[in-house]
Amino acid sequence: MARTATATAFTGFPRAAMQFWYELAAEMDKPWFEANKARYQAEWVAPMTALLATVRPRLARAYKTVALGEPKVLRIHRDVRFSKDKTPYKTHLAAVIPLAGASMAEGGAAALYVHLGIDEEIVGVGTYRFGPAQLTAWRAAVAGKPGVELARTVGRLRAAGYQVGGHDDYKKVPRGLDAEHPRAEFLKMKGLTGSAPPIPPGLVHDAAFADWLVEHATALAPLVTWLARHVAA
Repeated sequence: MARTATATAFTGFPRAAMQFWYELAAEMDKPWFEANKARYQAEWVAPMTALLATVRPRLARAYKTVALGEPKVLRIHRDVRFSKDKTPYKTHLAAVIPLAGASMAEGGAAALYVHLGIDEEIVGVGTYRFGPAQLTAWRAAVAGKPGVELARTVGRLRAAGYQVGGHDDYKKVPRGLDAEHPRAEFLKMKGLTGSAPPIPPGLVHDAAFADWLVEHATALAPLVTWLARHVAA
């Protein structure tokens, strides 16, 4: 189960915390994890929970018309039911501040997504993959007047250096849609996310990491509020 964040002060992740992921990657079994679970909680879950609790009220200022949901630290266990890779644990910790009522498993939008570990570091917002109803709403909005606003917003964010786009998009505009539409780029998308720049080296170990997250998540907020108005299921 995902963990709900509770309020406490964020002072940074311990400087030795990354070692946990290297050891977990080498061991990758339940006895080792259970023996090191308290360490995982202290070095990763507790600081991430504090980070989310610090960021959320500050980020809410950019969401005056959209309520934010409760922050959540996502589970470390991988879902291996339908995967050939039976590795039981992730080698990262992920956390999210969703919009109120949004289900991340069903394509809900995130006002902030943070992913830290040895595989990669990601800070972003938006929806990785729309659900069926959301995809229908997305295409209608993109093709209509709201799409003009979206294109302007995306243009401004890209000009400011943010990466904005979809993931595993269609190579062509899906059948039944206008392949020559001026916003055909968006009609090919299966989701829409915005990414912050790479995290500066060492910043995750400092309380200032919260400031950095607020700065970039606030800049990307117009993308998420657009999704909330026009795509939310």
